[in-house]
Order: sequence, then C-alpha cells, then structure tokens
Amino acid sequence: MAYPEVPAHARHGRLRLPPGRSEGSTAPPGRGEVRVAGEVVGLLHAPPGLPERLVVLFHGSGGSAEDGLRLLAGHADERHLLLFAPQSVGRTWDVVDPGFGPDVVRVDTALRDLLDRYALARPDLAVGGFSDGASYALSLGLGNGDVFGAVLAFSPGFAAPGASVGTPACFVSHGRADAILPIDLCSRRLVPVLERAGYAVRYREFDGGHEVPPDVLREALDWLAEN
Repeated sequence: MAYPEVPAHARHGRLRLPPGRSEGSTAPPGRGEVRVAGEVVGLLHAPPGLPERLVVLFHGSGGSAEDGLRLLAGHADERHLLLFAPQSVGRTWDVVDPGFGPDVVRVDTALRDLLDRYALARPDLAVGGFSDGASYALSLGLGNGDVFGAVLAFSPGFAAPGASVGTPACFVSHGRADAILPIDLCSRRLVPVLERAGYAVRYREFDGGHEVPPDVLREALDWLAEN
C-alpha cells in the first residue's frame, strides 16, 4: 500500500524540522493536548521552568498517547524534560504496516509547532518508546540523527532498514523472559548490527518479561542526561 497524499520525505521516514535553537516561550507546566489543525494528535507534559530537552515518546501496539507519556511522566519534572507523546494514526505505527507515511507527517507537523512555541535549552531532541514504539523510535531516530541526539528503545522488535542520518546514541533494554518480542530474535540480533554500524549503544538485559523495570528506567534516564 502506498500513501499518494504523503510527501516524499515522509514516505522515507524523514522529518523536516528547522535547525537551530528554539526561542519560544516556556511551556505551562503540567499536561495538555497537542493539536494539529484542530485535531488532537498527542499529549504534552511540561516541567516547571525551562526544559533541558524535548523527548518524543511512542506507545506500543494498540496503545495510546497516554501510554507513551506514562513511560517518563513520573520523572519529567525532576529531570527537566518536555515530553511529547503522539497518538498513532492506526493501531500501531505506520512503519510496521505498510511503511512510513501518515505518522511521520503527524509527528513532523506537531514538532514544528512545539519548537515554534516553546523554548528549549538544547537544540537536539531525543526519541523513545516501548515495544512497537521502541521499534518506531529506533527506525525514526536512526533516519533522523540530525534531529534526535539520543534514542531510548525499551524492548524493541526491529529497526526498519533505510538511510541513516547521523549517529544518535542508543539505549536498548530487553527482558530475558520476554514472550512478546523474544530477546534472541530481537535485541540480541539488533544491538550487534547497530554497533557494527558505528552507533554507541548502551545495552541492558534484565531478568523479566515485556516491561520496563524501575531500575532500568532510572539507568536510561541517567544515560540520557549524559548524552
């Protein structure tokens, strides 16, 4: 299936965000909706004061923007993170089936608006997600390393093949007992490929299933602060 109405750059998973530092105002602290042309396309969580980084968070298959936001919302204020959690157009992200398209357009448009409105202390963004959302974070992050300086991938299944731009740092975690996305078929295959391609990867296996344990999340946030 093709997306004739989707611009060529979006069909290739590319974002077209303006370079440079954001000079907008400080986002009102707390949670709010993100709208594009009057349509709610995701959720935003802003910390008090000036955020140090904007993190885009993708939910898992069949999930919601609320699920994506929940990944880091409990730590956003103390870590000074502005969080944007998009809602996928379909049940899961476009790259899973049939390929990049409307979700890229949605993320691109929403991020342009957020960067126009809100000041950020750092010009580089981060991207992350869980399960299908982790696969999408890797796929979009590796193809837009000029936008995203870091990728957080919690229990990913894959990274879509395609042109890579830049070399964002990657944090990957996976449970050894994951029955949804088995570690031997997923991260244990994926991480060596990333490392051979020249990406700096922090890889964390843990005793558990398809989840993000609190200690793994803390490690990921500490790593993010360093990158």
